[in-house]
Amino acid sequence: MFTDELKSVVHRNVTDALAEDVGDGDLTAALIDEDELVGASITARESLVLAGGPWANEVFRQLDERVQVDWYIEDGQEAEANDVVCKLVGPARALLTGERTALNFLQTLSATASATAAFVAAVAGTRAKVLDTRKTVPGLRQAQKYAVRCGGGHNHRSGLYDAILIKENHIRSAGSITEALRRAKAVAAEVLVEVEVESLGELREALDAGAERVLLDNFAIADLREAVTINAAYGYVSAELEASGNISLETIRAIAETGVDYISTGAITKNIRAIDLSMLFRID
Repeated sequence: MFTDELKSVVHRNVTDALAEDVGDGDLTAALIDEDELVGASITARESLVLAGGPWANEVFRQLDERVQVDWYIEDGQEAEANDVVCKLVGPARALLTGERTALNFLQTLSATASATAAFVAAVAGTRAKVLDTRKTVPGLRQAQKYAVRCGGGHNHRSGLYDAILIKENHIRSAGSITEALRRAKAVAAEVLVEVEVESLGELREALDAGAERVLLDNFAIADLREAVTINAAYGYVSAELEASGNISLETIRAIAETGVDYISTGAITKNIRAIDLSMLFRID
């Protein structure tokens, strides 16, 4: 789940977050003796799927490399309320200064991982894969996409630079679905090209134009079933189908059972509630 490419992302995310929080120095932590060494625990206050360990590690590494973090729960694993997620040992000042920033990363990324895991569980046994979208917290896109993987989901395009998704306004500007697809293939034939359609008629046009992947936007369940049937009738030129629009835990199972290949939802990255975690010094 964690790749070498993410290392620079983690460093940048943490550097920016510490600059925002610490500024010229932690005035309150300065009340503590600089030589004091302590132990601490981060504990889950509710059930979760953990994500964000590399970001928490980097917080304390940047503050003081003497801090040691021992993870009891790894990213992608489940924890229950009152489970100890990790224990830390190191200079008290560094632990105090990094506490909120480390918890912010853990609570946000674990929220995405936990929400994703719930959606993935809801479609278990179907062919559908749960995808994220570009509806992410600014500056944390790659972090949240990592969290989606921790939750068992899959990533859609990373941004505007690595795939083409032709949407309604692109189609209007180009004049038609057919023309938009023609231009897309001429501009970047080596990347994923996907086209959004809003009706079965538009789906047929997209398939006739050779679309390899089609996003079915806000289709009713009956129309999704019909779309799968129409797509299958195209035989060897059939496209991958992705359902999207107002996806919820209550609706996703029925959508998956229509036979679509993918279901994309912004809910797992934007409609999240931070997971409750706490850090307390240990008194031994």
